[in-house]
Amino acid sequence: MYEHSRRTVLKTGAALVGGVAAGTTVTTAESRGRYVVDTASVGDEQGIDVVHRLDQVGLSVVRASERDVKRLGERYAADVVFSRARPTRGGSVSATESARDEPLYSLQWDKHDQHVPEVHEHTRGEGARVAIIDTGVAAGHPDLRHAVDAERSRNFTEDSLGAPGPYGGYHGTHVAGIVAANDRNERGVVGSAPGAEIVDCRVFSETAPQETLSAFFGDVLAAIVYSADVGADAANLSLGAYFTREGLGSFWGKALNRTTTYANRRGTLLVHAAGNVSVDLQHDKGFVDSSESAQGLGVSATGPVGFGWGEDGLEEPYHSPTFYTNYGTNAVDLGAPGGNASEAILSMKPENRPAGWRQDFVLNCLAVPSFGESGEYQGATYEYGYLAGTSMAAPQVTAAAALVASVNPRYNANQVESALTRTAAVPEGYEKAYYGSGYLDPLEAVTE
Repeated sequence: MYEHSRRTVLKTGAALVGGVAAGTTVTTAESRGRYVVDTASVGDEQGIDVVHRLDQVGLSVVRASERDVKRLGERYAADVVFSRARPTRGGSVSATESARDEPLYSLQWDKHDQHVPEVHEHTRGEGARVAIIDTGVAAGHPDLRHAVDAERSRNFTEDSLGAPGPYGGYHGTHVAGIVAANDRNERGVVGSAPGAEIVDCRVFSETAPQETLSAFFGDVLAAIVYSADVGADAANLSLGAYFTREGLGSFWGKALNRTTTYANRRGTLLVHAAGNVSVDLQHDKGFVDSSESAQGLGVSATGPVGFGWGEDGLEEPYHSPTFYTNYGTNAVDLGAPGGNASEAILSMKPENRPAGWRQDFVLNCLAVPSFGESGEYQGATYEYGYLAGTSMAAPQVTAAAALVASVNPRYNANQVESALTRTAAVPEGYEKAYYGSGYLDPLEAVTE
């Protein structure tokens, strides 16, 4: 069941985002590839180019032949490629008009359920800083231009497109909107922490339209370290990979844990999407998901069925676990809104599905990049649209972390995490394996 589910979802995408597959770069002894090396002391050795020198965690990311890497005499592994199917959008919406004044707020069931207008009576996240480690954030989007810190934003890929910008696709912009979309411009949508500052840490690269996006593990490690060093209160990772618990998987896991522990000690709470392959991470046959790394929160997805379109109201409540979300005792820490769909509806031909069924997804900002035939960036189209996945659930928690940090500026990462988990509760009648400590309650977290 595990292998079938994992492969099926990763191949089809099925409008769900947040889970990615791990594969290694394939190199010969003479060809040049990327490697993660267990030392920070790589100098200007002949034939070795340092991509990221991560002195803080004793690691280096290099581009070289394997023969030259071996000469260093340190443990190493070929850099992992994170790849995921491009998410299928659930349709777009145009904006025409406080949170309740945003014209599309009525369609944001996630913000209704999280009592965002009431939360904003206490804080809008002012003074908090959030890193979005993703495909890129559209700083020019009308609902995000107030929040993105262009000076601190960084491109961790080897392309030349820079940051901030939606160059890797619309995914990162949607994630950023869930956190910080403007609640006071009377257009579009609202984010949970619109007063927070967004730092775009782009790790996915795209130079032309394609079916998959890819990110190197080493770039993700560098982005985590950077997020901590610039003082982010929280960093969102709506991405992930599966590793084996032995062999090279053990090397990658240790490198990740070393990096996440550093971030935690620097005061940055890492929030991970738990993945969309509907598996029990507690019993996953020798695999470990990157969301289970040390010192962070793994987030599962919940969502309604029937919001705004069901003839008899909701078939499933907002806090219902989605059919795709990963779960697992001691693997998932919190559940949060990520968007849902009825499996019966998904089994129908598209033309037979009921009108409005995509409203059970999460609505927020989108930016669709455009590239020329030779790969040059030509701009982006800004809009609003629906996506679903644990990728959408994680930033709900990241935003809540920003809100807690805003009202408790002296809290460290562990204290912010404790406030979120302490105030969450498992909904009556549901299994703890889908929620960990419980279902996110940002209003309770900022008012306890």
